[in-house]
Amino acid sequence: MEFLDKRAVVICEELKKLRVRQIFPLLQWDYKEGNFLRPEDALQDSACWECFDCKRMHWYGKDRHYWFRTTYTVPQELDGRSMWIRISSQIDEWDDAKNPQFLLFINGEIYQGIDMNHRECLITEKAVAGEMLTIDLQAYTGILHEEFALRVQIEEIDPQIEQLYYDLWVPLSAFSRMDEEDTNRKRLEHVINETVNRLDLRTPYSEEFYRSIREAEDFVQKALYEDMTGYADVIATCIGHTHIDVAWWWTVAQTREKVARSFATVLKLMDEYPGYRFMSSQPLLYDFLKERYPELYEKVKERIREKRWEPEGGMWVEADCNLTSGESLVRQFLHGKRFFREEFGVDNRVLWLPDVFGYSGALPQIMKKCGIDYFMTTKLAWNQFNKIPYDTMMWRGIDGTQVLTHLITTLGVKQPIKDFFTTYNGILHPDAIMGGWMRYQNKDINDDILVSYGYGDGGGGPTREMLETSLRMEKGIRGIPKVRQEFSRTYFEELEQRVRDNKRLPVWEGEFYFEYHRGTYTSMARNKRSNRKAELGLMDLEFLSVLAHPQSVYPAKELDRMWKTVLMNQFHDILPGSSIHEVYEVTKKEYASLKEELRTLTQERLNMLAGAGDGITIFNTTGWERSDMVSLGELQADALLDERGKMYPVQKTADGAVVYVEQLPPKGYKTFLVINGQQDNQEKFYRPDDYTLETPFYKIHLDGCGCFDRIYDKENDREILQEGQRGNRFVMYEDKPIYYDNWDIDIYYSEKSWEVDEVTSMEWTECGPVRATLEIERRESNSVIRQKIHFYAESRRIDFETWVDWKEHQTLLKVHFPVNVHTDQATFDIQFGNLTRKVHTNTSWDRARFESCGQKWIDLSEGHYGVSLLNDCKYGHSVKDADMALTLIKSGIEPNPVTDREEHFFTYALYPHEESWQAGKTVPQAYNLNQPALAVAGGIPGSRYSKAGADHSNVVLETIKRAEDGEGIVLRMYESENALTKTRLTVDGAYRKAYLCNLLEEEEAELTIEDGTVCVQLKPYEVVTVKLI
Repeated sequence: MEFLDKRAVVICEELKKLRVRQIFPLLQWDYKEGNFLRPEDALQDSACWECFDCKRMHWYGKDRHYWFRTTYTVPQELDGRSMWIRISSQIDEWDDAKNPQFLLFINGEIYQGIDMNHRECLITEKAVAGEMLTIDLQAYTGILHEEFALRVQIEEIDPQIEQLYYDLWVPLSAFSRMDEEDTNRKRLEHVINETVNRLDLRTPYSEEFYRSIREAEDFVQKALYEDMTGYADVIATCIGHTHIDVAWWWTVAQTREKVARSFATVLKLMDEYPGYRFMSSQPLLYDFLKERYPELYEKVKERIREKRWEPEGGMWVEADCNLTSGESLVRQFLHGKRFFREEFGVDNRVLWLPDVFGYSGALPQIMKKCGIDYFMTTKLAWNQFNKIPYDTMMWRGIDGTQVLTHLITTLGVKQPIKDFFTTYNGILHPDAIMGGWMRYQNKDINDDILVSYGYGDGGGGPTREMLETSLRMEKGIRGIPKVRQEFSRTYFEELEQRVRDNKRLPVWEGEFYFEYHRGTYTSMARNKRSNRKAELGLMDLEFLSVLAHPQSVYPAKELDRMWKTVLMNQFHDILPGSSIHEVYEVTKKEYASLKEELRTLTQERLNMLAGAGDGITIFNTTGWERSDMVSLGELQADALLDERGKMYPVQKTADGAVVYVEQLPPKGYKTFLVINGQQDNQEKFYRPDDYTLETPFYKIHLDGCGCFDRIYDKENDREILQEGQRGNRFVMYEDKPIYYDNWDIDIYYSEKSWEVDEVTSMEWTECGPVRATLEIERRESNSVIRQKIHFYAESRRIDFETWVDWKEHQTLLKVHFPVNVHTDQATFDIQFGNLTRKVHTNTSWDRARFESCGQKWIDLSEGHYGVSLLNDCKYGHSVKDADMALTLIKSGIEPNPVTDREEHFFTYALYPHEESWQAGKTVPQAYNLNQPALAVAGGIPGSRYSKAGADHSNVVLETIKRAEDGEGIVLRMYESENALTKTRLTVDGAYRKAYLCNLLEEEEAELTIEDGTVCVQLKPYEVVTVKLI
C-alpha cells in the first residue's frame, strides 16, 4: 500500500506530543542583571532583586548577562513521576552559537546547560510532592537579538510513550537514504505499519491507550529490535563531541562560559545514558573549567577515570597550521600533552583538528616526534575546486614521515552525497550515518567510519534524541549501519590494524592545501605581526636566559605564562583574523603587555651578559655566523673596531645609528671598540639624479611614481625585473568574497584593481657609508603608504620599511615584483623547511592555489639565478607569470566591520642572488630580517662568545632553552635544504651527557660528546632535538 511511511510519520509526531503529559508554567521570578558564577554570588551582590513576570516582561540587550531565581514546590500531580524543566526564549531558529544560553542550577547545584538544542532537563525520575526546589538561571543574551521572552515550565514526560516514539522514529529516519524498492526498507515498513496498527490513540492516557502502547512496544521489540538486528556489515564508530571555538563570534571570556554550559550538559546526559562516550580536545578549555567550576572539573576527571570521557587532540588549542611557527607548534603539543598527562594520566596520540584552515607539510614529522600517530580533520571537505580523493590514507610530510589519516565523512541529514562538504558537528541520525558511509571513498579497505556527533560552539554537544537513536542503532538494524560508542583513539588503533598492510592504502604527499579561506593568511595583520614578534622574542629570551644563568634566574614561570598567551591566540579563528572586533581589542592589550615584559626581561639579560666595559656588545641569536646591519639606537660611535682590527663605519640617521658588522658568532655575541673622531668618507653610492642610484651591487632607476623600472645586478650582469614591468608596485584589489568575508579571497579578486600611483613626496633622506635611503609617500583612495627603502653598501638585500594608514574596507593591498626569472615553480618557507608549488594553472589543483601561504620568504629561481622575497610578518603570496606578489592588507568587514582599518607596520625585502636559494643563503637572510642583532653598551672590546653552532649552513640551529625538567639545556635544529647531513654541533659549557630526544624532550638515545662537540645526522628536513646535561 502507498504512503505507509507517511502514515507512520504522522503517528510518530502525535506520540512526540503525547509524551508530555503535564505542564506547569513557572511565571514568577526574581532577577538582576550581572555576570555571576554561582547563586551565592548573585545573592551577595548589592544590587536589588526585581520581580520578573514571564507573561508581561522581557529581558533585553546583546552580550548581556542576567540572573533569574525562583522557588518551586512539587505538586501532588507529579508525585512519583518524572519531572522535567523546559527553558527557552521566543527565539526558535537555526542555532549558530550566537543565541541565548543558560546554565541551570537546582538547589545551588549545577544541573545542565540550556541552549537551542538542549531545552529540556530531567530533574528527577521520581518527584516527591511537597519538596521545594530553588531554581537559578545564569542567562546570557547572545549577540544576535535585542529582546527576549523567558519561557519556563515544569513537565512530566511519559517514558513509555517516549520509548515507543523513538522505536518507530529511528528506522523511519533511515528511509530517506533507502530506495523505495529496497527489500530491507520494505521489511522495516511492514513492521512499523503493524506496530502502528496496534495503537489506540482515541483517548490519550486512558487504560486502553496504555494497553495499546504496551502491545505496540512488545511487538516492535520482537519483530524489529530482535528479529531484524545483529547485523554489522557496516559500522559507524560514534564519539560525542562539542567543538568549541576559543573565540570567533564571541570573546575568550564568553568561551569560558560556553565550556561550563556545554560540559555540564555532557555530564548530565552521561548520568542518564551509561553508554554515552564523549571526547573533547583543547586542554585550555579544561583549564578554563578547572578555574571556573572546580566541582564540574572533578566530575569530568571521574568520567575520564571511568573511560567514558576521552581527553584527546594533542595541542593546547586547535591552532592554525599555516601561520604558526614550527617552534610554536612544538609548544602546542608540549603544553597540550603535558596538561592531559599530568591532570588525567592520558597520553594523546590523535591530532584532532576538524576546523583548521589547511595543514602544513611539516605537520607529520612534528606529530610523530611529539608522540602523535594519527590525524583527523573534516575541513578539507570545504574545498572550492577539488575533492580530496581519499578519506583514509597515509599522509607523508616534506621529510618523508607518514601518519595514518582519516577524514570524517559525516553528511547533514538529507544532504546530497555528491557534495564535498562533511561535518564534525554531526547528527547521530540514521540518514546522516548512512550518508556518511555512502560518501566514504575507501570502502575497499575499511568498513568502519568515524562519526563525531554533537552541536558545537556552546551548542551543548550530543542531544537526548541522538543518544536515544544510538541505543537503537547499536543493535545493528538490518539495512542500517550499526553504531557503536567508542573513543576516537580506539577507532584509529583498530583502523591501523585493518589497513596497515593493505596495498590499496593510498598515500597523500606533501601539504594539505585548503582551497578556501585564503584570506586568513592576511586578515587582521596586527595580530599576525604581534604573533611573529612574540614567537621570536620568546625564543630570544629563552636563549639569552640560558646564557645568563646562573647569574640571572631562568624565568621559567614567566616564559610558561607568556607562551600560553601566544599559544591561545594561535587558535584558528584568532590568529587568522576571523573573529569579532572585541577579540582583537583584548589581544591588542595582551600582546602589548607581552611585548613590554619581553623587552624588560631581555634587556636585563643583555645588560648583564655585556657587563661592565666601554665597548658595544652585539648579540646574534641566530644559529649562523652572521654579517649584517645592526641598529645601535642611541649608542654613540663614529665607528666600531673588532678583534681582528677591522673598522666598521657607523652612520647616523634620524632613527638612530646603524652599522654593518661581520662575523658575529652564532648563538653568541661580540664586543666592539668604540671609535670616535674618525669618519669614513668613501663614497659607496652614486646618485646622479633623484630617480637613479648606483650601489655596489645594483643600478637602480625609478619611474615618476616611485616604482622601480630597472634593477640591474652588476655582479651577475643581468636585469632583475621583466622588460617593461615595474617593481615595488602597489595595487589595490576589490575584495568581495562570495561568503566568508574575513576568511576568503576568491579567484575573481583580480578582476578589478587600482594602481597606487599618486606620489605625494619622494626624497633621498640618507646616503652614508652603510646605506642610502629613499622615503616615499603615496596616497590612494582614503589611505596613505609611507616607505623607507634601504639600499646597503655591504648587503644585496633591499629593505622596504613600510607604514600604512589604512582606511579602506573590502580592499586587498598587494605589492608586486615581476622578476626576470624563468621557472614554473616557486619555493615557499614553511615550518622547519620549505616546499615548492607550481605557479602555472595546468590543473584544477594548480588553479586553486592562486593564493598561498609562506612564512619568512618565497623564492623564484632558474638554473643559476634567483630572487627571494622576504618579510617580517606577512604570509599571503601569489605568483603568476613570474610576478611575485606579497599580500599586505585585506580589510574585510565580517565578522569584524573594522578589520585592518588602522596603522600597519611591516618590512619586506627583495633579495636577488646568484645560483639557487640554497647557494644564495636565502634562509639566513630571512632569519636576519626577522631576528635583528641586538646591541647594548658595555663589554670588554675584543671579546667574543658562541654558545653553540653547527658546521653546515643548511642546519638551522633555531632553539636553545632550558630543558622542561630543569635538568640541562635543549638545542633544536632542522635541515633546511632537503639534504642528508652529518653535522658537528659545537657547544660551550661543562656538559657531561648528550641525548637525542623527541620534540617533547623525552630521551631516545645517548650521543657521544667530546670536547664540547656532538655529531648529529639529520635526514632531509628532519628536526632534531639534543639535550645536554
